[in-house]
Amino acid sequence: MSGPHRTPKSSSGRPGRTTGHGRGRGPRTSPARERRVKGESLVGTEAELEVGNVGHGGFCVGRLDGRVVFVRHSLPGERVRVRITEGGTGDRFLRADAVEVLVASPHRVEPPCPYAGPGRCGGCDWQHASLPHQRELKAAVVREQLDRLAGLDVEGLVVEPVEGTGADDGLGWRTRVEFAVTAEGRAGLRRHRSHEVEVVDDCLIATRPVIDSGVLATSWDGCSGVDVVDASGLEEAVLVPLHADGTAGADPTALELVGFEDWEHGFEVSARGFWQVHPGAAATFLAEVVELLDPVEGEHALDLYCGVGLFAAGLSDAVGESGHVLAVEADAKAVDHALDNLAEHANVEVRQGRVDAVLGQAARGGIRADVVVLDPPRSGAGRRVMGQITQLGPRAVAYVACDPSALARDLAVAEELGYLLTDLRAFDAFPMTSHVECIALLEPAGEAADAEVDEDAEGDEDAEGDEDAEGDEDEETARRAP
Repeated sequence: MSGPHRTPKSSSGRPGRTTGHGRGRGPRTSPARERRVKGESLVGTEAELEVGNVGHGGFCVGRLDGRVVFVRHSLPGERVRVRITEGGTGDRFLRADAVEVLVASPHRVEPPCPYAGPGRCGGCDWQHASLPHQRELKAAVVREQLDRLAGLDVEGLVVEPVEGTGADDGLGWRTRVEFAVTAEGRAGLRRHRSHEVEVVDDCLIATRPVIDSGVLATSWDGCSGVDVVDASGLEEAVLVPLHADGTAGADPTALELVGFEDWEHGFEVSARGFWQVHPGAAATFLAEVVELLDPVEGEHALDLYCGVGLFAAGLSDAVGESGHVLAVEADAKAVDHALDNLAEHANVEVRQGRVDAVLGQAARGGIRADVVVLDPPRSGAGRRVMGQITQLGPRAVAYVACDPSALARDLAVAEELGYLLTDLRAFDAFPMTSHVECIALLEPAGEAADAEVDEDAEGDEDAEGDEDAEGDEDEETARRAP
């Protein structure tokens, strides 16, 4: 991608408060909060409409009698018959499924999975689109979000495949799957925005060891779900049954192996803890971050929201014995694993706590930061953390983002504080879904702006939840729909 260009910001392009703190990556494993219908319910109503641009969240945008409709199972330019799935006569926008395609897009294909379709499994969004077009749609979403929320023109951006699954067909990549369980003890996957479980006998985006574990052929009486983890350092997948309250009786440790070029490292991580679900993602992202930051011997680095220590390990070797890495993570179990994973890296210090709290304490102690890795939860880092980072004056910040809207909001804040986006890559780490991973490089624009940071402002870790952020984004999408 060529360097990003500035575009004027509209009044709606200002960053809002970042909400939510979900640590996961990729499709949500729990259903979204149910919307309250305004007016008379329109659920079940059918109509024909033209489908317009792609939206952020796995749908395209159409209009019905002047009202915005978010249409799943459709593609831009199609004419479809839709069935309303959410909303009423008083709502600003409706949700719908395309139940019949009257004029098809040239990019439409037959979904490879029999469970992908209106009213069925909600795990995938784009099985009806060719894989190249899926990536075009994701790139369009990233470009729109950065334009609208940060005033950035990244027109040359493309979404690149992630190696690590053999054939590039969008299948067989998901190494971690949380299956839901019916009252009868059958394992399956939740339907879109629903608590209902679609019982399945296969999941084509899961790796074969996940399915070969027998999870779908086992009776799980008394369980609400079961997690299956196909870790690269284990011979067989690990199964973790969940109690009715969603907790696990045991959370075994899995081993993940990461290597790129001549660098290799093993990482212990809880089976239910955070790890990238695509088998090639961890190595791809680590290699990209190291290349972008280009850390050198003796530099000081920060790894924020460090998880079990993936980026800290790579930074440690790059800055050498005369350098230093401070890794920060709030989750206590992840910190325990990070301490073990980084035990042989004498130049790494791991601290547990909220990122804003640890950074505040470290800044008062005179911490130095030449380079920073920022890998926040889906809701982003937020204004306070972005301000703390820029006040340290690093020469480069690598931002790893699983949500383009959160990335855009944080980039807008960074610009206010004197740091500009100078490079951006996007990766298709979640084929067949609407999710995309971005890695951005931020560098100081000459002398950083002398902007104040509100130390009392709430960070993302105090926010209310991803559902609220999603609702705000949907409302904005509806407001701006042509």
